[in-house]
Amino acid sequence: MASLAAVHGLDVPEKLVLSLGFGVDSYHGISHVHVLENLAALDREGAYLGAFSIPRDSREAALYQDAVAYAAEATPDRPSIVHGSIAAALRGEFGDVRLTDRTRGGELFVNPLMAMYFAVDLDALANRLLYRDAIEETYLTRQIASIIEDYRASHPKTRPPRQYPH
Repeated sequence: MASLAAVHGLDVPEKLVLSLGFGVDSYHGISHVHVLENLAALDREGAYLGAFSIPRDSREAALYQDAVAYAAEATPDRPSIVHGSIAAALRGEFGDVRLTDRTRGGELFVNPLMAMYFAVDLDALANRLLYRDAIEETYLTRQIASIIEDYRASHPKTRPPRQYPH
């Protein structure tokens, strides 16, 4: 959210958000039905720019795999679950793929959507961020976390989480 707010304030001709790893954050309570609903709303505004995948045999996929492996070797006590899941999806793995002991006790759902980029206009997305003004002048991560926590506590959930219907 900090990056989104910061880039929104820049005077540059084109600002995009590319999101990779669809489905990884379900562990943190993200409703991916809401993500899809929000993409549809952005599309109605002309701000959803489409999606594309990383082809498994592409140079980009190989470089991504190399980068994830390098980072995992450099941080053996805390390998990235997000990037590990995306890398597994790029290898064609599916379902509850065990990437690290950090996922013990949880269930992963590695799938091909994790290897797709979803593109949107950054300003349109930033304009939908209801607490953007409150985080624009922050300097520390904990300030942003507090603002988001306070916002969530003071605003009842308007859309209860939903399961993907199919």
